[in-house]
Amino acid sequence: MDVFEWIEKWYVSMCDGEWEHFYGIKINTLDNPGWVVQIDILDTELDNKSFQTINNYADDDNWLHCQVKEGKFSASGDPTKLKEILEVFRNWVED
Repeated sequence: MDVFEWIEKWYVSMCDGEWEHFYGIKINTLDNPGWVVQIDILDTELDNKSFQTINNYADDDNWLHCQVKEGKFSASGDPTKLKEILEVFRNWVED
């Protein structure tokens, strides 16, 4: 299953009649350019799971930053990194 199908299924699995009213997934663009993704993990099995921050910067055209902080998986990356960001999240969830 590709990562886009996987994130849809993960989101649906979180929707319990309450979680989705307070939490969710946000995918947006940055003006530098790039992507920013925020995935709420409060009230999920991931709430206290450790995450090793990723901070890869080769140059302005090749960068990725992922962290878990304050109940959110937060990531940003260059315009080619949306799929990779979601794969990082998927790998962490499935680990």
